Amino acid sequence: MPLLPSLKEKKRYVAFEVISKEKFSFNQVKKAVDEALLKYIGLLGAGKAGMQILPEKYNQNRGLIRINHKFTDYLKASFALISKINNQKVVVRSLGTSGILKKAEHKYLRGE
Repeated sequence: MPLLPSLKEKKRYVAFEVISKEKFSFNQVKKAVDEALLKYIGLLGAGKAGMQILPEKYNQNRGLIRINHKFTDYLKASFALISKINNQKVVVRSLGTSGILKKAEHKYLRGE
């Protein structure tokens, strides 16, 4: 028997951008975001947040993160904790949030 819609985890898609002189690989960015979220809300909070960086949507230092709707603000705040990736100074900023994957990709990653 499938889950009722009211029992399913509500998720949001947060588009982000890494501002730097260099391009970073998906794994480098994933590691930095994971560590920042763990540092900010701890292991239990990170588990409840269920954050996933979508590898197929990462391109040119921009990407999408799927996260529980209650933790979007924590994720955006944890971006401020990221100051370096591979000893290169960076700024990670949120481009926007959406409840629909296609809309987030179209509106924030393609710049339309």
